[in-house]
Amino acid sequence: MITVIELLYGFNALPLRGKPVLAHGSFKSLGAVQGGPKSVIQSLLESTGALMMPAFTYDAMVFPRTGQPWNGLDYEAGNELKDRESGPIYFTQDLSVDSEIGILSETLRRHQNAKRSLHPILSFTGVNVESALDCQTMLDPLAPIGALAEQDGWVLLIGVDHRVNTSIHYAEKLAGRRQFVRWAATPRRIVECHGFPGDSEGFQQIAPYLDGRSEIVTIGEARVEAIPLSVLLDTAQQLIKEDPLALLCQRESCGRCNAVRGSII
Repeated sequence: MITVIELLYGFNALPLRGKPVLAHGSFKSLGAVQGGPKSVIQSLLESTGALMMPAFTYDAMVFPRTGQPWNGLDYEAGNELKDRESGPIYFTQDLSVDSEIGILSETLRRHQNAKRSLHPILSFTGVNVESALDCQTMLDPLAPIGALAEQDGWVLLIGVDHRVNTSIHYAEKLAGRRQFVRWAATPRRIVECHGFPGDSEGFQQIAPYLDGRSEIVTIGEARVEAIPLSVLLDTAQQLIKEDPLALLCQRESCGRCNAVRGSII
């Protein structure tokens, strides 16, 4: 079983002291942890200057019956999924983080000092990151990532790879790649959410280009990698500039990647 001391030793071995960090993590990847997810979050808070994680809420999404073909969405399939549920789920500040994002993000959201942004699908949560959270708008949902980059921030991957690395989505936006529109239910109305990112299944292709530019340690059973946000964003943008199809997945059924391909003349 991993102790709190071992967690602190592992995280402190990375150059994150005093730095704002955007973390993505799989709690299960670590193995058994003394104190559970709370110990991981507390150790991260003690080893960094500020901590932010995605707090996305995909269950709040709703789908029109029809829409623009460039939007990378199977409208009928989306409605069939929602029709199997008892009714719409409304975004509120207390709505749990999607299980796909993981228990670590939900644990951070529940921390007594945590704040959460207000986007009904793509919110972020964190401690000591209020200025970054305040940058988010309905037109620029990933702006908190850019704010952390300006503050010399880092990305931390705990037992996960770049397929969950949201910062690459921000690099896609900066590179001019097509963004999408989604819709979400709030207690007052349905809201239109612009700037929804593409698919991330192909993002692990960036890994070889970051060799030697990241810091890696092992904590428990997990590989933990830290990358400077500026390095990550610059690398991803350069790859897309050199090859407009870079980092897209190869699945024939992927509507968003196919929509990106269709937008390239």
